[in-house]
Amino acid sequence: MKKFVAFVLVLLLALAAWWFSGPYLTVHGLAQAIEQRDTTRLERYVDFPRVRLSLRAQVSDYMVRQAGPDMAGSPFGALLYGLGDQLGGAAVDTVITPMGIGALLQGHALYKRGRNELQGNDSWGPTQPAQPLQQAKGRFERLDRFVVDLDRGPGQPPLQVVLEPQGLRWQVVDLRNAVPQ
Repeated sequence: MKKFVAFVLVLLLALAAWWFSGPYLTVHGLAQAIEQRDTTRLERYVDFPRVRLSLRAQVSDYMVRQAGPDMAGSPFGALLYGLGDQLGGAAVDTVITPMGIGALLQGHALYKRGRNELQGNDSWGPTQPAQPLQQAKGRFERLDRFVVDLDRGPGQPPLQVVLEPQGLRWQVVDLRNAVPQ
């Protein structure tokens, strides 16, 4: 009987270790995929449809707040809001894809090359890799939600990357504070 209890205890400890290490392994894999500009590997760590829905809602909310109550109440304002919502949604749908993220990472590499931020002193060498998760701080909000805070500088709220379990692995499902408040 003691062996059975010990086995169950070890099994529960192993399961807890696997569960609580999952988000940290995901963040590490996500950071490596970004540094290596590997968009196919990035797909494994990001639930793109859920992230797009979240960002579309944030963009829509931002546009309504910027327009103000007077603009939203007028017929012309409603027309402009509808057009802006469609354009903002199309932009989010274009950028928040593996190809869109790849283009952003390629643009980052061109920006770094323009600023002469290269590895070594070789002008034909690779650029310094993007490392947005280098100063990340993570925490569990709930047992099934892990939030990574990314500092964006003074006076700005941190970008919060939300991870949730999807099957047996953790994935990014939301970006909070991605659009200015």
